Amino acid sequence: MSDTTPTAPVRRFAFAWRAGAGRVLAGAALLVTVALLPWLSRTDPALTVLRTRSAEQDPTPEALAAVREQLGLEEGPFALLGQWLGGLLRGDAGTSWVSGEPVLPELTTALGVSLTLVLGALLVTVAVAALVSARTVFLGSRRRLRHGRAGTGAAVLAALPKFLLASVLATVLGVWLGWFPSSGWDGPASMVLPALALGVPSGAMIGGLLDQSLPAAFNEPWARTWYAVGFPPGHTVRHALRRTLPGVLPQLLPTVVALVGGAVAVERVFNIPGVGRLVLDAAIAQDLPVLQAGTLTLILLGTAAGLGLRAVRHRLLGPALREGALPTLHRPPQPVPGSSRYVAGACVLVLLALVTAGLLRDPLHVDTAARLLPPSPEHPLGTDSLGRDLLARLAHGALRTAAVASAVTAVSVVLGVLLGMAARASAGLTDVVATLPAVLAGLLVTGLTGPSVLGAALAVCVVGWSPYAAQTSALLQQERASGHIAAAVALGAGRWHLLRRHLLPALVPPLLRNALLRLPTAVLVLASLGFLGLGQQPPAPEWGRLLSENQPYAELAPWTVLGPAAALVVLAVLAVTAAMVVRGDGRTSR
Repeated sequence: MSDTTPTAPVRRFAFAWRAGAGRVLAGAALLVTVALLPWLSRTDPALTVLRTRSAEQDPTPEALAAVREQLGLEEGPFALLGQWLGGLLRGDAGTSWVSGEPVLPELTTALGVSLTLVLGALLVTVAVAALVSARTVFLGSRRRLRHGRAGTGAAVLAALPKFLLASVLATVLGVWLGWFPSSGWDGPASMVLPALALGVPSGAMIGGLLDQSLPAAFNEPWARTWYAVGFPPGHTVRHALRRTLPGVLPQLLPTVVALVGGAVAVERVFNIPGVGRLVLDAAIAQDLPVLQAGTLTLILLGTAAGLGLRAVRHRLLGPALREGALPTLHRPPQPVPGSSRYVAGACVLVLLALVTAGLLRDPLHVDTAARLLPPSPEHPLGTDSLGRDLLARLAHGALRTAAVASAVTAVSVVLGVLLGMAARASAGLTDVVATLPAVLAGLLVTGLTGPSVLGAALAVCVVGWSPYAAQTSALLQQERASGHIAAAVALGAGRWHLLRRHLLPALVPPLLRNALLRLPTAVLVLASLGFLGLGQQPPAPEWGRLLSENQPYAELAPWTVLGPAAALVVLAVLAVTAAMVVRGDGRTSR
């Protein structure tokens, strides 16, 4: 709809004011929650700090009382938060409860490391995204495109567990070949391997979304007209990317945040002193000043990234967003390649065969005499470090993994759509929640629920809705700027008619594709929480936990991680082919 009325500047100012107020309120709520973490966890903060300082010291009542008096714990969380905020206004972020050192120098050093790592990882992300979508761009520039082409390859890359990829890169390129440092942070060379571990899966995710969106742009009326009159292919490609990128850019925000604060596992593999590792260690040790300062840093970084991406998006769309000149995003169903049916069928058969064969075995039977056995007729996928059959554990964990990840994804999508449709009220909240690493959310949630699969699922839902809310808001803004919406309003269409007949048909397909592409990511996030003791507890089998608990044996017994990793890749390929079916109508192309 047109946005050129005299009240348009007023509406834009009101929206900006609400979004800013939402960011402040959401950030304040998050900081208060973090301040309450030592008390929510139902453990004595003095005991946790004392054990972190010195594990050998006897936690006598006198020693605990001395720690409480030194830290001022008797004053309560709100008094401590007020003191910390007062010091922050004077440029003092407090003193670490564990080390006794000022927080600000340590945080500044960690932030510099993380920003450098993020820069390298973003370069890798952009390069991988360009490679993933390169064939689609080439075919589209020559009018030989009907649908995206890189789905399966993107799925395999996006499904690579970051911590497992980091371990492989550190072992092969760092230890065996010696090309790059495998541990520590000492100069630009130390950035290469962690940047690859972080950037390759993220770039595949972004490139897959771009690859799915480009065909619609290349088939819009303006593109067909330019083809007919002989415009240079490069000119058409630039404008197709300009048309498509605004819908993909909101997905970069959680990616950037994940690179800054959520790369804990990669930082641990490479021993990198970044912000994510600093915040996680502070949360585990209940080092409140460090945790509060790190959380505030993540909030500010996420807010700045959100504002920057929103400005770039408005710049790309230009006046068309204001003047209602965008074509509709809703397209008639496109033919689905026949090969996609065969790939999907093969993935289903593989998973069914895996589950059927493994369900007949005991996943909890321990045989210490059969530790780390390679694949054999008796153990087709080998055994783990306790002698348990990996096929049995993989099969018994399949339904649990798929069910929890699917439920988490479904809840996140519903929440994201509802909040994204109320963008005026949730814009600031979305930016702030996107800054919260899932690991920190897991610590906050399990402080209330205790370590469990339900607590881990709730933690992922707490942060998992933000990508879908950002995507919903962006797609709605573009769709409302299309000419057919203005025509429908002029003909008397009401709000519910517009939502049911015009807006939802444009929103549902891209949101479902995004959800399917992110399904393997949900599995890995749940795995990381389980690995840290916040999710599924052993000895219950679960794919993510299988990857995490066998990761230390990847070099000695690679089959212990190859099975779960291959199953995850098969699940990702199945998700991508399902996404292609969502885009199409079930017909096969000829």
